Amino acid sequence: MEQKRLDDSLLRNADWKNWGTYVSDRQWATVREDYGGEPWTYFPHDHARSRAYRWSEDSIGGFCNRFQNICLGLAFWNEKDPIIKERFFGLGGPEGNHGEDVKEHYFYLDNTPTHSYAKMLYKYPMNEYPYGDLVSTNAQRGKQDPEYEIEDTGIFDKDEYFDCYIEYAKGDQEDDILCKVTVHNRSSDREATIHVLPHLWYRNTWSWGYSDRRPYIHRHTHNQLVSEEVHIGKRYYIVQTSDAASVSNQKEDINYLFTENDTNTQRLFNWPNASPYVKDGINNSVVHGWKDCVNEKSGTKVAAHCKKLLGPGESYTVKIRFSPTEFQEQEAFTSFDSIFAKREQEADEFYDNIFKANQCGIEAMTQDLKRIQRQSLAGLLWTKQYYHFGVDMWAKGDPAHPREKPVTRNNHWDHFYANDVISMPDKWEFPFLAAWDLAFQMIPMMLLDIEWTKRQLILITREWYSHSSGALCAYEWDFGDVNPPVHAWATLEVYKHIEKTTGVKDLEFLEQIFHKLLLNFTWWVNKKDIKGNNIFEGGFLGLDNIGVFDRSTPLKDGAKLQQADGTSWMAFYSANMLKISLILARERKSYESIATKFLEHFISIAKSITSKTGLWSADDGFFFDSIISPGSHQHQLKVYSFVGLIPLFAAEILDYDTLQALPKFKERLDWFVKYRPNLVKNIAPFTALGQNKSRLLSIVNREKLELILKKMLDEDWFLSENGIRSLSKHHKDHPFTFEEMDACVGYVPGESDVYIMGSNSNWRGPVWFAVNYLMIQSLRTYHEYYGDEFQIEYPTNSGNLVTLDIVADDISKRLVSIFQENQDGSRKFAGGKPIFAKKHWKDHILFNEYFHGDSGAGLGASHQTGWTALVAKLINEIKK
Repeated sequence: MEQKRLDDSLLRNADWKNWGTYVSDRQWATVREDYGGEPWTYFPHDHARSRAYRWSEDSIGGFCNRFQNICLGLAFWNEKDPIIKERFFGLGGPEGNHGEDVKEHYFYLDNTPTHSYAKMLYKYPMNEYPYGDLVSTNAQRGKQDPEYEIEDTGIFDKDEYFDCYIEYAKGDQEDDILCKVTVHNRSSDREATIHVLPHLWYRNTWSWGYSDRRPYIHRHTHNQLVSEEVHIGKRYYIVQTSDAASVSNQKEDINYLFTENDTNTQRLFNWPNASPYVKDGINNSVVHGWKDCVNEKSGTKVAAHCKKLLGPGESYTVKIRFSPTEFQEQEAFTSFDSIFAKREQEADEFYDNIFKANQCGIEAMTQDLKRIQRQSLAGLLWTKQYYHFGVDMWAKGDPAHPREKPVTRNNHWDHFYANDVISMPDKWEFPFLAAWDLAFQMIPMMLLDIEWTKRQLILITREWYSHSSGALCAYEWDFGDVNPPVHAWATLEVYKHIEKTTGVKDLEFLEQIFHKLLLNFTWWVNKKDIKGNNIFEGGFLGLDNIGVFDRSTPLKDGAKLQQADGTSWMAFYSANMLKISLILARERKSYESIATKFLEHFISIAKSITSKTGLWSADDGFFFDSIISPGSHQHQLKVYSFVGLIPLFAAEILDYDTLQALPKFKERLDWFVKYRPNLVKNIAPFTALGQNKSRLLSIVNREKLELILKKMLDEDWFLSENGIRSLSKHHKDHPFTFEEMDACVGYVPGESDVYIMGSNSNWRGPVWFAVNYLMIQSLRTYHEYYGDEFQIEYPTNSGNLVTLDIVADDISKRLVSIFQENQDGSRKFAGGKPIFAKKHWKDHILFNEYFHGDSGAGLGASHQTGWTALVAKLINEIKK
């Protein structure tokens, strides 16, 4: 049935994706809500309960329609906290010793592409939440210290907490929304009271000076509310608890608390409120018992106040139905449980079929691997978010709140306007568009929903997202920054997946993005190759602190940084664009000459990076960044990092059938070898035939490949038990020092110890899934060309010779092992913390942003089922 819902959505027979888990986990302290110049201080967590958001909403376990006209969400209270828990708490960038960090435990457990079924878990302490302790203790810690997490406070030690499961299901109609909240007392010896507060509220569209028209929610019948908004019409909302069965005729009295989604100006700015009913009215009513801050009739925000004393091991359920259909109150929940059971069964069937369709040997998979794969994909779907941001409107301010000072951030991106559901990296730590993250996110997403995947990749190239110069938007903090050009690669991967699984050649999709990427490629050539010598800059390029200094900062005295990764990314980009051109040329001959253009680009870049004056060091057998002084003096920065491994990504197979079908392109290929031997002498000889008469387009020839792999596959250098490190362990005892800038790079396998790019990410030792995935793909490409004849010692110095496909599989297994359950019940991502091996914790998995280079412990953002969901794809690809 889930596949049928996807098919109906594709054919526009129904709009099953209109409603979904699209509400952000954090809206406060984002750039789009910043009207003061510094997001972290202008709109902190303490303001969030009282201040109306301008652009979009946040919640715990939120659900909304595509344009977020109205939202459902949950709040809880334990009668100990100073505020109700209606959003996840965490530290802002300046508060954390390693940047922003969520200080809660929640897990995304299940979701389907149409959000016909979704499930998550929030662990809410019974005792007072340690807000002050988390802030003060982290403030005392430095860059060398680990982060102080909520489990470190001891609040979970005695199991004195509630497990709050939040589930959604859709009825037989796509806009009939059911929600079930089940709270379990996990204490073995303590009873405690839990307040469950299901919320329904409208996004504030009336306070900004464009229209003062308010939608409404008001009481309709005994326990049923009615809401109406111009875009979505009338809808009905009704709540029932598990106590209903004990009430005669099942007509329990639900206490609805109404207020307005308006800023409490009195609390925040000492301005009198226009109405007593403001955004934090529900909080003040529940926590402080204030009676005049809510009403029983109507508002733009409402919560059902449900309360239960739970004994040890007891549970409590609250059911919500939100539908365009008016119900007789006793009928609203008649089929409720059966709908949930059916949707959960359909979700199981969908995932079984998906994995079988992708040649995944699911019958042979352990339950644990299935769990890892399912939860990673669930997180990927939960991190779809309604993203609303218009740079021009934001920069000028609104009619009711005009800007007093001009804005410089994103000042060349005033055309940018987003009003879409977008796949986010992490809905708390990175609740904003990040284009290169999104490209990686679409690789596991294509296993689930091809239509959504294609739309996301196309969206990033549309004219209201990309710049007229050809630049693609980077991320909200600076849309003009430069990320690795991986969009063509992702597009190509999706195209190949469609052809492999359906037999369809989706040339329209490929062509649509290709045309926009022609502009982007030209932008790269014009803007990032300053000297016109095919050696590229690019700044930090997504690898935050991997350099010996901040690579986005201009150097003194006119010196320029020539980047091995920037140049290699462009060779990778050229190879991908070449491949797309060849696919299109086999159907439309006009693309054959464009393929030749990208061949020439690739050869020129490869020649430059491998030449004596380039970025290759023959003495060291590795690629390095280089500084060029105004007098053309070159100084290589001999840091052994992933920067020097990225050249391996630029490898593409030219198959025999394609070359036979495109004789003009083949003629040009052979012409280079015959008449321009100086251009191709240092790269892979692409006239040499490999397996199945294929040819290899690659920056590195066999000799260079072997030299680089010797270091990469050495466990004392790059290879760890958990994948390929971002910086060689060699630098633990041999740090690289750049005396001219008094800067040093050493091996730091955990959190960052320097303040570069906010210090919330670290590329000086940890394992990152995105680049590991590309490396695994590259190894498979080299194996496809060289075949079993190419063998390498793996690990280095082990005496064990294997083929490159075996290496790719083993690195994949090392990455997957981060999440697998060990014999003692632990998982490496948990960093040895005992709590994660407990009964009600051990099967719940966090997919972090990156992982400790030695132990595999999860670091950075804790819900990065953006690109870390690549683990689902790796599980599929490992040979059974």
